[in-house]
Amino acid sequence: MPEGPSLVMFKEDTVRFIGKKVLEATGNSKIDMDRIAGQKIIDIKTWGKHFLICFKDFTLRVHFLMFGVYYINERKDKQLRLSLRFKDDEWNFYTTAVKWIEEPLDEIYDWSADVMSDSWDAAKARNKLKAAPDMLVCDALLDQQIFSGVGNIIKNEVLYRIKVHPLSTIGALPPKKLSELIKEARVYTFEFLEWKRQYVLRKHWLANAQKTCKRCNLPFHKDYLGAGKRRTFYCENCQILYK
Repeated sequence: MPEGPSLVMFKEDTVRFIGKKVLEATGNSKIDMDRIAGQKIIDIKTWGKHFLICFKDFTLRVHFLMFGVYYINERKDKQLRLSLRFKDDEWNFYTTAVKWIEEPLDEIYDWSADVMSDSWDAAKARNKLKAAPDMLVCDALLDQQIFSGVGNIIKNEVLYRIKVHPLSTIGALPPKKLSELIKEARVYTFEFLEWKRQYVLRKHWLANAQKTCKRCNLPFHKDYLGAGKRRTFYCENCQILYK
């Protein structure tokens, strides 16, 4: 699943289309394609894993699900979910969920929950976490209402970095560890962005998809943990279980 930094990069690639008119919309999405034709893009935003194409009276939300991808001026030999054609360019989306948002975005999105937003509020994240003491930390990091934009890779790396076992509960974490969890979720997400821009992200993985703990020189455990049974890599020796 594309994580928040990947969508920020897509936004950087597409801000040049703000002010341009969509000439045609096609694809197998069930939205009314005719509604988009002739409309000008007035803004492009992201919220976590949501890519938001803003028009005058509505917004088109693209969610990349588990395997969603996009291409600019390129097509692939598979079902096209949505294609937006401009005078000299086109965007193509595959394996995504597309829907309209009619309301003002400020009524829909809590921008302070987006770990990459200038509006990110660590104190609010802490309050949300404290309100769910029985939540597993592996679930908390993937909760988009708390850490919008954090995905499974970031989850694995943050927990390894702060030496916390993924099956620890939020309420059992010492205050200092809770602070580290909140801080590193944001710090690592921005590091993820820079490494991805440089095409070196995988070289920096210490836990995700790794076989051996570099701190302990012991085999990593690989399990499918949490409410979503997401793939998790962790070291039983140096990542402490707080229960």
